[in-house]
Amino acid sequence: MTKQPPAPAASLRARMIADMPARNLGPASPTSRLRACKRFASWLGRSLETVSPDDVKHFQQHLIESGTSICTRSQTMTGVKFLFRVTLRRHDLAAEVFRLKEPVKVPLVLSRNEVRRILAMAPGLKARVMLSLAYGCGMRAGEAVRLKVGDSVPEARLRHGGEQKIIRIVQAKGRKDRNMMLPGDILGLLREWWTERPASQNTGVPGPERVLFPGYRGKHLSARQISRLFKQAARAAGITKPVTLHTLRHSFATHLLDDLRPAKHKKGKKCAS
Repeated sequence: MTKQPPAPAASLRARMIADMPARNLGPASPTSRLRACKRFASWLGRSLETVSPDDVKHFQQHLIESGTSICTRSQTMTGVKFLFRVTLRRHDLAAEVFRLKEPVKVPLVLSRNEVRRILAMAPGLKARVMLSLAYGCGMRAGEAVRLKVGDSVPEARLRHGGEQKIIRIVQAKGRKDRNMMLPGDILGLLREWWTERPASQNTGVPGPERVLFPGYRGKHLSARQISRLFKQAARAAGITKPVTLHTLRHSFATHLLDDLRPAKHKKGKKCAS
């Protein structure tokens, strides 16, 4: 029987892409896995179908010696392991990928005054509303930018008053829906934004499907864009701490604990993440 030559990289990539939808991966996972395999292939210098167990071991050692962070190493090897286990069906290679555990650290938290300064320096109403949601509702970056009128903030509540102060986050991390409290001042900001939101972005889009914070051609902004807006506001507010947008989420959880816990239990508490 004639031995078949290794499949070209483009074909292997197509097979890997075809394997992903059935696994119900998150929106960013396919890109992350493909990027990881591209990095591995670049290091290997030959067809991925010729990988040996020693290659897997040496690549992981290369990541360590090159100073790659534990988080990045873990993401990279998760993508490479998917290639081995699912696409190539090489469980012997997948077994060579060792699990990495990142040290658990207490996250950086902003004071209430620092949060107020950042929100006050947001570049425009749109950015201020998104950052206010990230803090006041404990949202992640991707959750804030993907909000739609229909499934998250009913249009009737934006146009008129309402007693319900709940915002629904659809298919967030782990593909789970959840309800979050919506502070009254943020609901007021949302109503103010609704009156200024460009109506031209609604053309041909059903009401419930309209993106609350539209970007180019009515599509939602990216998580990277809202992160840049946060960095800009933090610099303008004079914040010198190494903060990220996710710091608002940590700050939300910590300030919520401060409000709920009796004073005698507040000293030495751990920050919720």
